[in-house]
Amino acid sequence: MTNAFVINGGKPLKGEITPQGAKNEALQVISAVLLTDQKVTISNIPDIKDVNKLIELLGDMGVSVERINGHTYTFEAKDINQDFFASETFKAKGGGLRGSIMIVGPLLARFGKASIPKPGGDKIGRRRLDTHFLGFEKLGARFHYNTADGFFNVDASNLQGTYILLDEASVTGTANVVMAAVLAKGTTTIYNAACEPYLQQLCKMLSRMGAKISGIGSNLLTIEGVEKLGGTEHRLLPDMIEIGSFIGLAAMTGSEITIKDVQYKELGMIPDVFRRLGIKLELRGDDIFIPAQDHYEIETFIDGSIMTIADAPWPGFTPDLLSIVLVVAIQAKGSVLIHQKMFESRLFFVDKLLDMGAQIILCDPHRATVIGLDNQVKLRGISMTSPDIRAGVSLLIAALSAQGQSTIYNIEQIERGYQHIDTRLKALGADITRI
Repeated sequence: MTNAFVINGGKPLKGEITPQGAKNEALQVISAVLLTDQKVTISNIPDIKDVNKLIELLGDMGVSVERINGHTYTFEAKDINQDFFASETFKAKGGGLRGSIMIVGPLLARFGKASIPKPGGDKIGRRRLDTHFLGFEKLGARFHYNTADGFFNVDASNLQGTYILLDEASVTGTANVVMAAVLAKGTTTIYNAACEPYLQQLCKMLSRMGAKISGIGSNLLTIEGVEKLGGTEHRLLPDMIEIGSFIGLAAMTGSEITIKDVQYKELGMIPDVFRRLGIKLELRGDDIFIPAQDHYEIETFIDGSIMTIADAPWPGFTPDLLSIVLVVAIQAKGSVLIHQKMFESRLFFVDKLLDMGAQIILCDPHRATVIGLDNQVKLRGISMTSPDIRAGVSLLIAALSAQGQSTIYNIEQIERGYQHIDTRLKALGADITRI
């Protein structure tokens, strides 16, 4: 029997909620501990499956891991067991975790070789890893794919700095290439680099460890290779996807919610996109306060045409929040076109929303038009299954706003990205039970 959430919706919530540490940043900076034999302390680590699996994997490799409190760990990668990478354990654990690709860059940089099983993860269309591999190859790594055991073996005994134009501004791809380049000989220039806050955080952390990186926050990074890196302390940013999810949750359920400690300046255009949907939010210190609203009206463009919200590489709007925006628009006044440019198949969860009574036209795998109900009609509760992390939380928000009971199956998908989400929502007054 799989786990599920049973939700009795239609009740306004109230209170304060603190976002967890950023999942996507965690996978990068935790992998970066492999670049040094000295102690690295990382705090605000979210307690979620994807991150815990990566920490466990580091422990299996020989990293000494110590949990200081709920969200702070120290890592010391002194003695790495190279034989572990040929083992069945590594194949099973590494293959089941998308984030495991992130250990390749640091391993290549420090040890000159790495292996990686074919990775798994979300079902949201193809998510190519070519950017990672092409970047490593430019630095001088050679790949050998062993069809018999499904491993990529990589030889990088002589990494040399070089000019790299990334084929796409992939966040994980950029991070991986940066980690490989910090210990390469000579200077590496990465153009079309991703510049998300997570990546800026990684670069700042590496700089504190002794790396020489300039251009942080832009799409042109210059890295001067150094001999070795030392230890450091690092605190993760709050998860901007959670923050966006909670803004959407407040609007959709007509709730008064305060989101604590959001590091507002790192949120880019996220608050403004929600404002375009008519959601009122105000900054109080570093908290976002969302008042209870019966109605929110989607703006139109200046010429009167329908608002389009599309994702784009940072500083554009993050694709991870498009499903949230789509759900929140269901109860807005007005219409909006949601255009998912960066991944295919991420909009296929709208069939569940249609079953709940939403008015959405799925134009194609990338575009959906939402015709807002303006709270004239409430969604109705149904049974449904969550296809990926972000759709899962969108469906959860829809269920909390709906009348009647909803059941969401496959919540493992939600819990890969959101820690203790049921207990935290209960604290706001949500009627949610785990079965």
